Amino acid sequence: MQDKNITCKDCGAEFIFSVDDQEFFASKGFTNEPQRCKNCRVARKQNDRRPREMHAITCASCGKAAEVPFKPSSDKPVYCSDCFKK
Repeated sequence: MQDKNITCKDCGAEFIFSVDDQEFFASKGFTNEPQRCKNCRVARKQNDRRPREMHAITCASCGKAAEVPFKPSSDKPVYCSDCFKK
């Protein structure tokens, strides 16, 4: 194996697919080479993310109104982020 120069299919920039990266890809069972540079991969992942659905709660400890990224069940206490950190 040796380093390979690849052209990003999104931005056209050239990036290096290093021997270390090739070994990592092989260890994960990936058979295709990357098609995007790191910046374009990161940007694509961020664009693909859906915003989280937030649910309003009242903190079981301090009584403050807050939001959590999960639907709380009625049988367990739910805390605001400040109380949860404690």
